[in-house]
Amino acid sequence: MVKEETLARYLNALLQGDRSTCRSIIEETMQRGIPANSVYLHLIWPVMTEIERLSRTDRVTSVQEHLATRINRTIVDQLQNKLPRRPAKHKKVAVCCSREELQELGAQMIADLFESDGWQVRFLGGGLSNDDIFAYINEYAPDVLLVYGTTPKQAPDVRRLIDRIRSVNAWPEMRIVVSGGLFNRAEGLWEEIGADGFAASAADVLQVAADEQPVPSPDRRTVNRRKRRQHAAVQEVVHAE
Repeated sequence: MVKEETLARYLNALLQGDRSTCRSIIEETMQRGIPANSVYLHLIWPVMTEIERLSRTDRVTSVQEHLATRINRTIVDQLQNKLPRRPAKHKKVAVCCSREELQELGAQMIADLFESDGWQVRFLGGGLSNDDIFAYINEYAPDVLLVYGTTPKQAPDVRRLIDRIRSVNAWPEMRIVVSGGLFNRAEGLWEEIGADGFAASAADVLQVAADEQPVPSPDRRTVNRRKRRQHAAVQEVVHAE
């Protein structure tokens, strides 16, 4: 397990833009016998989450956030080839960020972990329109679509993508899983927008994606969403009284 002291040193070096120290901390950690996937899960991911929190509360500058993200991405690129390789699962996953997602690092790390676990992976990243993603799904036909998002303004776009996929219903067995800070902070949002699963962290992604429970029918999703809205409306009236 990565020590708290190591996390603090790494965060400080990232915010200072100190590439050399960051690399040294990663090397020291791995020399202590911690494998690359644990470095992903227990060092880079929690520090990335903390930087996101600090940025959201205006406790770091935009420059510091960009420096940290660039360094982390370089390190992740270098570690990717050191991840363990498990036997092929003969399952496909497409990983994307919502349209305005600027930080692709979290989604990239998730894609790397899927590949390490034996999945066939296509990492679409951010910047694509819903039309682009929809067309690619039609071509690739993944078993899982993973959507990563971090800011509230992305929720409507993610909802529109899911609603469009569900309305066509051409991939009834495909699971849609969401992850990222947006869904961590808004409890129940993943259900409200019609996703099939939610992964609170990179450590949860593979387990959630591998869930073999049947995907609910589009009608069932609509009914459940309607019930949740009705319940919310009732609660609003009760509190108003």
